[in-house]
Amino acid sequence: MSFTLSPLPYAYEALEPHIDTLTMQIHHGKHHQAYVDNLNKAVAGTPNEGKSLEELVAVAGSISPAVRNNGGGHWNHTFFWESLAANTGGTPTGDLAAAIDAAFGNFDEFKTKFATGGTTRFGSGWVWLGVKDGALCICSTPNQDNPLMDVAECKCIPILGVDVWEHAYYLKYQNKRPDYLAAIWNVINWTKVAERFAAAK
Repeated sequence: MSFTLSPLPYAYEALEPHIDTLTMQIHHGKHHQAYVDNLNKAVAGTPNEGKSLEELVAVAGSISPAVRNNGGGHWNHTFFWESLAANTGGTPTGDLAAAIDAAFGNFDEFKTKFATGGTTRFGSGWVWLGVKDGALCICSTPNQDNPLMDVAECKCIPILGVDVWEHAYYLKYQNKRPDYLAAIWNVINWTKVAERFAAAK
């Protein structure tokens, strides 16, 4: 069974003005589609054909670079789109808010540390909020790696991931990655993140 690109759970323009329509169209329709297409080509006729995306991600260290990079790209972007929503933002509540306070001091300190994780990632990659040993942690991965991979330097169960490749923000923010990371809080779907947190615990 081939991998497919699911529609976004909102309209391309839904995240304006924080993430512009053209960026969303290109990011989802071109970049993410290319990961899906290239992943299908990379697994065709190999023992990896028919495996789930989660199965491929889990053994990233023993599969070809093409499967690792494109499989990671497909998983990461699907996770990213579900982490965002229109008319959201604000602050988390309940158990997630309490866990953020416990791990980072308060929500503002968390945002600062998360932004640092994203801005200090050299080149392209991702910044993650995850659960490890029952507590929250922040980490960053290069390229299209993620914390579920067997090769990840930081292993955890991700509950929020933000893309810091230039294609995620360059049309609107140019080289100002910190501005993009500051704006993204306006469109984070905390309800979804809280659901993932509850499941990860």
